[in-house]
Amino acid sequence: MTTKPKAKKFRIRRDNPMGQNADAQPATPQTAEQPVTAAPKASQGQVSTAAENAIDAIRREGLTGRQLRMARRVAQKQGFAVTSDFDAVAQLRAAGIDPFQRNTILELVAPESGVPGTGGPAGQPGAGGAPTQELGRIQLPQTVPEQGANLPSTDRADPAKDRTSAIMKIQRDIAKRRRRKLALLLTRLSFFVFLPTLLVGYYFVAMATPMFATNSEFVIQQAEPASAAGGLGGMFAGTSMATQQDSITVQSYLASRAALVRLNEDHGFQEHFSDPSIDSIQRLAPDASNEDVFSVYKKRVKISYDPTEGILRMEVIAATPEASQKFSEALIDYAEEQVDQLTRRLREDQMAGARASYESSEFRRSEALAEWLQIQEETQILDPVSESGAIIGQVSALESQRQQLQLNLAAKLGVARPNQAQVDGLRAQISSLDTLISELRGQMTAVSSNGSIASRNTELRLAEENYTFQTVLVQQALAQMEAAQIEANRQVRYLSLGVEPVAPDEATYPRAFENTVLAFLIFAGIYLMISLTSSILREQVTA
Repeated sequence: MTTKPKAKKFRIRRDNPMGQNADAQPATPQTAEQPVTAAPKASQGQVSTAAENAIDAIRREGLTGRQLRMARRVAQKQGFAVTSDFDAVAQLRAAGIDPFQRNTILELVAPESGVPGTGGPAGQPGAGGAPTQELGRIQLPQTVPEQGANLPSTDRADPAKDRTSAIMKIQRDIAKRRRRKLALLLTRLSFFVFLPTLLVGYYFVAMATPMFATNSEFVIQQAEPASAAGGLGGMFAGTSMATQQDSITVQSYLASRAALVRLNEDHGFQEHFSDPSIDSIQRLAPDASNEDVFSVYKKRVKISYDPTEGILRMEVIAATPEASQKFSEALIDYAEEQVDQLTRRLREDQMAGARASYESSEFRRSEALAEWLQIQEETQILDPVSESGAIIGQVSALESQRQQLQLNLAAKLGVARPNQAQVDGLRAQISSLDTLISELRGQMTAVSSNGSIASRNTELRLAEENYTFQTVLVQQALAQMEAAQIEANRQVRYLSLGVEPVAPDEATYPRAFENTVLAFLIFAGIYLMISLTSSILREQVTA
């Protein structure tokens, strides 16, 4: 059915030369030479369904918020009445306008004044006579297709089917991207983790020279201290705390260059690890420096100390079991010598003082004895006490005899007629006794060329007392020296072997599985750290 075409009005924005908007004029209708036929109007339900399908299709495009806001501004610029951002995109596309075209976006901020070279204000013909519009696109009424060419399709659109197909397409794209990312991840892991781990595992399994380890355990012990010792020393006596410092010192010595130098000079440590039978990675170069040799020594000689038990554990690794045992025994000998040196000076100082005191006392005692002997030789008196006692005894006996004679004389004189002869005889005896007693007493105090007996007795007594005193000092010095000897013996440290070094019959190293797993963890950790660092830096740069 042919109906009279209706003229569509378009509001075209025109600017006057002063920058003010002119009234919109209706668009020029189609000429008579172009007959217009109206398409049959669809029902209201069909129109709504088509609009919803268009909006659903636009939603599935995944437009960003910035693009939707831009489409709304372009629709508002064109004067469309829209209900949502997706409706704005649908109406602009239905009008033949691409809201995301560059020139369309630029026209949003275009000046309202006339365009140079157009010959007049915007919207009016320029020099060439061609009309211009604000958006640069001429929107003229179009002819209506012939009847029957614009009829609605008999196949009704199925939104659920379209939505399912769109979801499946998105899922296929996601799966494809995941497979591509997984392939890239596996490639990176293979190059940076798996390949190095395989190389390390191949080295440990097929190329590494077997190494033999000899284990030994020993402890530093101290003699039992005196039971009367008090304080913290007595509290920690007999425990590992008493010898902890010595054990740490021995551990440091065995891990030092001094032990390496002695071991190299005595048993050829460097020569052993320079053997061509050892693989190139573990082998020392013939002209290796001392630092290289010491690095190998620290890897091959492992010493640990357990402070809770006070035990030193040592593991010596070598290319042959015999060399491993030989190196271990030599290091234990060096440790014993070091333990002896730790307290040698202390013991020597203690013994030196006690020994010097004893020798001095002994020398003084010898001098006192010589002086006493010299006085005895000069006075010819061996025992002044005995000699003085003998003289005093004689005087006492003579005095007793004189007293008896005096009693007899008194008895004779007491009679009426005493016998004069007897009286005179008694008086003569008493007088002789007095004279003898006086001589004996004078002999004790008489001064001669050698001096009096009293002075000689005094000298002899002083010499004897001096000798006795020096003898006591010698005894005290001897006791002090013995005590110092006992204390020095208590200060002695000695090394006691708990586990003797025995050569193994099977190789201990390399441990291929453990070392391969450790290498894998190391490479994986490095890769993870680098990946996290690069992702963080990329995020910071693109933010």
